[in-house]
Amino acid sequence: MDLVFFLQLHREVFAALAGVFGLMVGSFLNVVVYRLPKMMERQWLDECTDMLASQDGAAPPASATQPPVRFDLILPASRCSSCGHTITWYENIPLLSYLALRGKCAACKTSYGLRYPAVELACGLLFAFCAWRWGASWTALVWCGFSAALLTLALIDWDTTLLPDSINMPLLWAGLIAAALQLNPLTHLTDALWGAVAGYMSLWLVYWAFKLVTGKDGMGQGDFKLFAALGAWFGWTALVPIILMSSVIGLLIGLVMKFRSNLRPGGYIPFGPFLAGAGFTALIFGPQAILRTVGL
Repeated sequence: MDLVFFLQLHREVFAALAGVFGLMVGSFLNVVVYRLPKMMERQWLDECTDMLASQDGAAPPASATQPPVRFDLILPASRCSSCGHTITWYENIPLLSYLALRGKCAACKTSYGLRYPAVELACGLLFAFCAWRWGASWTALVWCGFSAALLTLALIDWDTTLLPDSINMPLLWAGLIAAALQLNPLTHLTDALWGAVAGYMSLWLVYWAFKLVTGKDGMGQGDFKLFAALGAWFGWTALVPIILMSSVIGLLIGLVMKFRSNLRPGGYIPFGPFLAGAGFTALIFGPQAILRTVGL
């Protein structure tokens, strides 16, 4: 029997396989969430150093002439942040290694926390859901990619208030391409195109209106691009439900954090995680379910 036909016939098997693959992808996403912002900071520092050196006409510092130590998504190997112990492959099996090690470093016994297995599990469940909903198809694959990218953006924004263009923009273009190739049954190209336009322009207008009134930046420009990406994936009709849910949940969490004195310096709360949460809600339950959730 053809493998694809078998997986289409036995959707539960395909969903289980996709879930296992999602666990492995989730393990890699933990690396991306930690390293990508640091890679961006290094790039910015190098650019500033080069610019200052060119303006002053001075020779670059000796450290700048040394071969840089490679730091990217592949190297160096993952290590314990407390003792520097190199994590072996059998200590990095998604979920299983965490359970076997009881969530602690094999060398110094420092706790890793619940973040790592939670990300792995969330990605695995999202992949399994997409596989179950759309079966063995390209549609399931593109929505798995959407889920991984959106989860990564939400975590990075929560940690650093950054929404990297290196993920944001491919997510936007992938939504438009999926609609153009008819791989996205939730919308078609016209709605996806206007969803991207309306998503970007709506928050752009809010940003400038707030800045003209208060003289302050109310949000980052990455939020414009993320909302545009959600518009490309769900169509323009989903934008109102998504922005309503993200605003309501963001307001509630912001009030709780303010009451508990957990706000960051300046009182900033990243908006990207709430946009992402509304996007996942739209994926799993549909945009109309968001309206019912917020009571509309």
